[in-house]
Amino acid sequence: MASGKPSHIDCSALLVSTFKKAQKRWRIAYLTIRSVRAMLSLVRDIVSETNSHQFSGLLNSVSYAVLDTEPSSSRHRRKENESTISNPDIDQTKLTEMVKQKDQVSLNHLGGVEGVATALGTKSKTGITGHDQDVSWRREMYGSNTYHKPPPKGFMFFVVDAFRDTTILILLVCAALALGFGIKQHSIKEGWYEGGSIFVAVFLVIAVSALSNYRQETQFHKLSKISNNIKVDVLRNERRLQISIFDIVVGDIVFLKIGDQIPADGLFLDGHSLEVDESSMTGESDHVAVNTKENPFLFSGSKIADGYARMLVTSVGMNTAWGEMMSSINGDSDERTPLQARLDKLTSSIGKVGLSVAFIVLSVMLIRYFTGNTKDENGKKEYIGSKTNTDDVLNSVVRIVAAAVTIVVVAIPEGLPLAVTLTLAYSMKRMMADQAMVRKLSACETMGSATVICTDKTGTLTLNQMKVTKFWLGQELIEEDSYEEIAPSILELLHQGVSLNTTGSVYKSESGSALEFSGSPTEKAILSWAVSELGMDMEKLKQNCTILHVETFNSEKKRSGVSIRNMADNTVHVHWKGAAEMILALCSGYYESSGIVKPMDEDERSQIGKIIQGMAASSLRCIAFAHKRVTEEGIKDDDGESHQRLQEDGLTFLGIVGLKDPCRPGAKKAVEICKAAGVSVKMITGDNIFTAKAIATECGILELNDHVDNEEVVEGVVFRNYTNEQRMEKVDKIRVMARSSPFDKLLMVQCLRQRGHVVAVTGDGTNDAPALKEADIGLSMGIQGTEVAKESSDIVILDDNFTSVATVLRWGRCVYNNIQKFIQFQLTVNVAALVINFIAAVSAGEVPLTAVQLLWVNLIMDTLGALALATERPTDELMETSPVGRTEPLITNIMWRNLLAQAFYQIAILLTLQFAGESIFNVSAGVNDTLIFNTFVLCQVFNEFNARNMQKQNVFKGIHRNHLFLGIIAITIVLQVVMVEFLKKFASTERLNWWQWVTCIVIAAVSWPLGWFVKLIPVSDKPLFSYLKKPKGTYQKVLHSMCFRRPSSPGFETGFGGR
Repeated sequence: MASGKPSHIDCSALLVSTFKKAQKRWRIAYLTIRSVRAMLSLVRDIVSETNSHQFSGLLNSVSYAVLDTEPSSSRHRRKENESTISNPDIDQTKLTEMVKQKDQVSLNHLGGVEGVATALGTKSKTGITGHDQDVSWRREMYGSNTYHKPPPKGFMFFVVDAFRDTTILILLVCAALALGFGIKQHSIKEGWYEGGSIFVAVFLVIAVSALSNYRQETQFHKLSKISNNIKVDVLRNERRLQISIFDIVVGDIVFLKIGDQIPADGLFLDGHSLEVDESSMTGESDHVAVNTKENPFLFSGSKIADGYARMLVTSVGMNTAWGEMMSSINGDSDERTPLQARLDKLTSSIGKVGLSVAFIVLSVMLIRYFTGNTKDENGKKEYIGSKTNTDDVLNSVVRIVAAAVTIVVVAIPEGLPLAVTLTLAYSMKRMMADQAMVRKLSACETMGSATVICTDKTGTLTLNQMKVTKFWLGQELIEEDSYEEIAPSILELLHQGVSLNTTGSVYKSESGSALEFSGSPTEKAILSWAVSELGMDMEKLKQNCTILHVETFNSEKKRSGVSIRNMADNTVHVHWKGAAEMILALCSGYYESSGIVKPMDEDERSQIGKIIQGMAASSLRCIAFAHKRVTEEGIKDDDGESHQRLQEDGLTFLGIVGLKDPCRPGAKKAVEICKAAGVSVKMITGDNIFTAKAIATECGILELNDHVDNEEVVEGVVFRNYTNEQRMEKVDKIRVMARSSPFDKLLMVQCLRQRGHVVAVTGDGTNDAPALKEADIGLSMGIQGTEVAKESSDIVILDDNFTSVATVLRWGRCVYNNIQKFIQFQLTVNVAALVINFIAAVSAGEVPLTAVQLLWVNLIMDTLGALALATERPTDELMETSPVGRTEPLITNIMWRNLLAQAFYQIAILLTLQFAGESIFNVSAGVNDTLIFNTFVLCQVFNEFNARNMQKQNVFKGIHRNHLFLGIIAITIVLQVVMVEFLKKFASTERLNWWQWVTCIVIAAVSWPLGWFVKLIPVSDKPLFSYLKKPKGTYQKVLHSMCFRRPSSPGFETGFGGR
């Protein structure tokens, strides 16, 4: 022990001495490095000042590499810090200009795309760090990916807009005159009531109308922001993440594929066969090839036409050309839907009738006044020639004009456009919650008229959760426990075919233990199977092989291909992957699990074909792999350049995987609901005919255990080769179209529309865009859909679920139904008010309702009525009726029956009160007028319940769920009580006692039993006005035949229903 102690002390001293020496060396090295860096910095400043023009001024500082003498831990910390905060010395303005101008020379000065990536603090393999600090710094330094758009219209805009209404302006003039004359005649204390009350009523109407319009504008603005919120894939901290387009920052690496819209300006980092459609920016329709050497520049707003790539973001938001252009565009929500256009015409027609009635009333009342047939409150003649005071004459004329103008105000149903706006905005908001985002307003109402829905299979009727459940190698079924029996050479080919011919990727999760897969559900399922079952190492394969050329998958070819060079033996291989029977048709041989290649004769081809059919009949999606080894000469043209197309002949069949994609749980019920609603559901899929039949049967499109007619299930190529007459004859019978191309889908949509159908179509691919645009309603998929498909669609189904398509159909019908309810309610008031005022004016020389009272009625039926009836939710009954046709009238016979019955009842009651009310109830003229006014308003309140259901007798069903309706009814009643009992001078009313209130309520409540009995009266399906048009058409035909010898004349054709 004694001998060991000194030895231990000596070791300690030696360690201390060694540490001190090392420390001194580190200090000397540190001072040397500082000196070198200072001198290099001085040289750099001198060089940068004299030669800055050589570098286009893009980088304000250049990095210099020096000997790294820091300890490894210190070096690691420094690298972390450098990656967290990017290099702040890059000039964003000049970098932006370089990309906009496609300045290849400046890019080369910076060391190419990799040089710019380094300057932006981005690593091509891992992306930016993605830490909040790094992202925030980049956003502050280079800007956010948002555009400066004009702000939405404010509340005052709608107030001013309401003041532009001619009738409102006339009323304000009348109010001003009445106010002036009243003050002059009765002093300000008593004389302001009439004119002031009109002012208040007009301002109340304006305020409510402006507030409603403002709320809808705000709602549309919010929905617009949501619709622009596109999700994109980026690489951050070695992970592929999906983020909002608004969250992209300069330095991000973005993944691009066919159909994507480029989210920002940037540079091509890597990829294959990339072609870009820049027509939105340049107007040129030709696709532009993008690659590293010749043209690495990518512009925001352009669309990927072919290939796939990774892009380095260099400019975002307002720094991009697209941002500058978009900021100058005002996204106005003044889109007029077809229903709104029809309502505008209806409003115009009703307005003209109201104007005519008002003119007659004005004429009659002025004539009666100036002929001395009108009396004042004391029973004296109002006009006695020159003896009448001029002020009194002017005051009476203003009162008459105000009454006539108010009739016009009541007659013009300005609530109709408001009701459409309200119900569209309300339905859009609710549909958003039901996983449907409306891009075009017209789609809301058009969907209610849909007679056919053409739907995709994958992801819409199925869950899009793929899993490989079967694998055949040649003609051998490989069970899960026998993969190790496959020859290593075959395994290597399968690994190459899966890992290099894909748009998916494999990466480690944040925990580092499990692997994560990205890409389409099909790609993810195959990659997962290859890694877990076949032992595939994707990274190793990418290091050992070089990709020479890629042909990306599209809906026409239904396959994708890749040519690769194996670095180990310098051999070139072509791999194909795609629809099993199509790959099989390209093969002349097949592999066995032992690695032997066997020639494929017709018997063997037929045998493999039967294997594919058997898998497809089990609802499996069949994907086949094929391979061919080619020579160097085989991939080159005569001039020595590489082929742009891969070899497709003489392939060797590798194997087939069968992927199971179960049906969505609610798909079958949704299909049944659509069928019950009279809407035909057709499935159009790219899968083979056996898989299509199996899924269609499972979803209820085809009947179970039913012999399927050959005309019900066809392949796209068969449908395409029909003559036009055959297609038109058979298209209604077809329920499933398999192996269809986007052109086949377009052809079917065109045929169905020519047959008179209102067609809704679902689509997710770029090639589906023509069909989506051609259809009456284009429905794109929110998850699998490309940006091109979404732009071409009217509605985006956010969850890719067919159940959501059925929900959209319900909401479409609800919109149309709500508008019809409001029209019925509105026209009842219009007819009653116009007839009562007309008869009273002509017979008695006065109108029973004053201007203020009529404005109050107008407020109830227009704004409050629209709010109450336009926000009804869809019911199951809506899906029990047939679709509304394109040409069916807006006001049906059922509506005419209901509204005329209620209107005639109100007219009869109110005219009775007008002419005999004083004697019946033994009341004064003032109380009688109040009874008329109160009864009229309460009739509208009770009739609002009747309008909730136009056909069913039970109008109270589900009313407890519509809190807004009940709230509006309560507000209307409370305000009516206030008007009658407390605003005597303002509303020209007298206080009523309790039995008079009861009488008014009882008279108004008769509307309910009347509505119940009226709905028992059957009505014809033939539109009412068609009976009136027939004689006119016959008369015109006779007149035409008399005047013209030639049988056709465009003028007369359009006159009597050519369209």
